[in-house]
Amino acid sequence: MVTLFLTNVLLGLSIALPVGTVTIEMTKQGLKNGFLHGWVVGLGGMTVDLLLIVLLYSGLASFLSAPFIQLMMWLIGALFLLYIGYDSIRHADHDITSPGEHVKKSFASSYMNGIFVAISPSNLIFWLSVFGTVLTNSLQSSHSFHFLLIAAGILTGILIHDLGLMTIVSGTRKVLNQLYIKWVSIAAGCVLIGFSCYFLYRFIGNLRIYF
Repeated sequence: MVTLFLTNVLLGLSIALPVGTVTIEMTKQGLKNGFLHGWVVGLGGMTVDLLLIVLLYSGLASFLSAPFIQLMMWLIGALFLLYIGYDSIRHADHDITSPGEHVKKSFASSYMNGIFVAISPSNLIFWLSVFGTVLTNSLQSSHSFHFLLIAAGILTGILIHDLGLMTIVSGTRKVLNQLYIKWVSIAAGCVLIGFSCYFLYRFIGNLRIYF
């Protein structure tokens, strides 16, 4: 059991290492508002992961893998990322706090940003593929605990990554001036808009099968 858990902690770490939308938003918020705000973005992303795990465990894998559901997720993800990317560029020089200053941005706002950037079919497809073999046996009580153990291991790995990333970002923040942080925010917004365009491209491509 311990080996299974630790193996999936490593899997969670490896999943979180590649730069994605959640990592970009975490880094931006961490630089602008400190460790806790960046970490709360990660918690928002993990909330989406946890929700998907619950839905899969509840037997909704076939529903979530339906082409129409994935089509809608491409569109919803594109719209959310477009909004967050635009907002990141528009307010690049706003809400930048120095270490020790009072942070005006609310944790709820950072948390919701984490949820929004995590909503994507790529995230859904990942969970479907990771738990594909586990789901076939999830109705058997002897395997239900294994399912939950794997999920807990992966989420723990993602959490360790998020804490490590925010520790590095918060340390870097102490030696950066506000102009540099502003341009990081602009760059992050451009990348998020790029992801949005890709999601929209996938939505349009998948939409063609209905016409």
